[in-house]
Amino acid sequence: MKRNLMFKVLLMLVVGCFLSIDAFAQQIAVKGLVKDTTGEPIIGANVVVKGTTNGTITDFDGNFQLNANKGDIIIISFIGYQAQEVPAAPSLNIILRDDSQMLQDVVVIGYGTVKKNDATGSVTAIKPDQLSKGITTNAQDMLSGKVAGVSVISNDGTPGSGAQIRIRGGSSLNASNDPLLVIDGLAIDNQGIKGMSNGLSMVNPEDIETFTVLKDASATAIYGSRASNGVIIITTKKGKNGQAPKINYNGSISMATTQKRYDVLDGNEYRAYAQQLWGDKYPAPMDTANTDWQDQIFRTAVSTDHHVSITGGFKNVPYRVSLGYTRENGIIKTSNFQRMTAAVNLAPSFFNDHLKFNINAKYMNGKNRYADSGAAVGGALSIAPTHPVYGEGEAYQFSGGYWQDMQSAKDFSDENWKYTTNKNTPQNPLAALEQRDKRANSNDFVGNVEVDYKVHFLPDLRLHASIGGEYAEGNEHEIVSPYSYTNNYYGWDGMSTQYKYNISYNAYAQYIKSLGAHDFDIMVGGEEQHFHRNGADGVGQGWDPYKGTPVDQALHSQKATATRNTLVSFFGRLNYSLLNRYLFTFTMRWDGSSRFSSDNRWGTFPSLALGWKVKEESFLRNVNFLSDLKLRLGWGITG
Repeated sequence: MKRNLMFKVLLMLVVGCFLSIDAFAQQIAVKGLVKDTTGEPIIGANVVVKGTTNGTITDFDGNFQLNANKGDIIIISFIGYQAQEVPAAPSLNIILRDDSQMLQDVVVIGYGTVKKNDATGSVTAIKPDQLSKGITTNAQDMLSGKVAGVSVISNDGTPGSGAQIRIRGGSSLNASNDPLLVIDGLAIDNQGIKGMSNGLSMVNPEDIETFTVLKDASATAIYGSRASNGVIIITTKKGKNGQAPKINYNGSISMATTQKRYDVLDGNEYRAYAQQLWGDKYPAPMDTANTDWQDQIFRTAVSTDHHVSITGGFKNVPYRVSLGYTRENGIIKTSNFQRMTAAVNLAPSFFNDHLKFNINAKYMNGKNRYADSGAAVGGALSIAPTHPVYGEGEAYQFSGGYWQDMQSAKDFSDENWKYTTNKNTPQNPLAALEQRDKRANSNDFVGNVEVDYKVHFLPDLRLHASIGGEYAEGNEHEIVSPYSYTNNYYGWDGMSTQYKYNISYNAYAQYIKSLGAHDFDIMVGGEEQHFHRNGADGVGQGWDPYKGTPVDQALHSQKATATRNTLVSFFGRLNYSLLNRYLFTFTMRWDGSSRFSSDNRWGTFPSLALGWKVKEESFLRNVNFLSDLKLRLGWGITG
């Protein structure tokens, strides 16, 4: 018995050793490197043995190491990239590709996103890299001619000037027809300040990732009282998690000139024509110059634009920092625009992406010098080409040395002032530009912090909160020489200063659930915004040209203004899809504004939209020549 027992124990030990050796032989050490399509290592990519909890993440060089059994499948995944599955092997080199299809299929709408195919309202999303190339000084240039139903018309061609943006035409007779601007989730006060034409001016075009334009009432009603003219949503670029720092520079030099000039008589032709009319008996003295006044006010303008950005990501903390400088000179002398921009974005995530932050900060400084283009161009077409640009003699001391039709100042009591300009004759167009110095300087800062939490015990529920604000200041200073055509003796010295700051915060909850053929997306939330604005206008006479000192301060005046208002809102949206073909969207928003009396303060803005994805029906699903077909019906009330 003892001998048999010892034999059995010995046999079990031998068999156990063989089993252990076999199991050890089946396990391998897997080492690998994960990169993106540009060859940059991806930091923090998830590497997991399929069907197990055995996993790791890549280090700062994109390397990983873990143990796996022969025949196992390794899954490598990272946010924004297509996941890959590969058989376990001692050495792996993995390249993850951008999930561009996923990014293109999702569009940003009010307080959330939606799949492009599931959108029931009129929504158009474009990416800057899909636009035609060209010089884009202002963000509005990137929309011109690119979106159906959106009209972008430059105001006057002045460097740095804004544009009139209309989405499906205007809707108001005496109020603003400008669309609402939403930049990275923050609704912007579209009323500009001195030196800044509109909210789009403060965003460098190189920082923009996507434009989304909400056109019809069913899409815009979620923004309520301010959405009657449509909504433009701008999303700026962000860093990529796990990417080594990448420096990118874009620069351009452009030249601009007049496309066409008016064909007018030169000095000799003018004198010959006058000879035909009056012979040698001219009704006024005829000068002997031969001046092309359009050459005097126009120029070939050279402009430059520079932008540099640093993009990357630490472990779970993507970042992007950018700086930009633009100098745009106008084709009319003395006109120019300078802009400096800076932007910072951080998008950290925690708890396996359950908690995400999106932190944005943008700054813009703009400097403008405005030219009196109306007076200059008008004068260049009406003044005789026989006159010289500059005049000599005592009379022209009173016009700053520029030629001007001078007359005796008999009505002036000051004995030092002997001549004045004749207001019945055209103004010297070059003097109109150089004797007027009108400049503006503006600073604008916008920042916001967004927090998004996917509830751990209920992952179908997301809680989102955001707080942000804008501070802007602008001042404009205009000096007109006392020798100018329009202001004799004292000239003009005026200044205007404006300040504004806005604070906004909102929070909403979103619940997304699929139950067989039924898909639900329910969102409810609230928002509060405060708008403050103040400023002062100072106007008055300039200085005594003979004493070289400012005139009596009693000739100056100043007026101060200040306004503030508050907007409180509650909103909700229901998206329902049946069989991935029949779509239903209902939104409701309530806006309460301090601009109105307490008896008439609240407005209700509902919308309803239906959609039918006809291409998904069985009778069209296999029709290859038809890529997509969807019918939409929308109704809504906006401000």
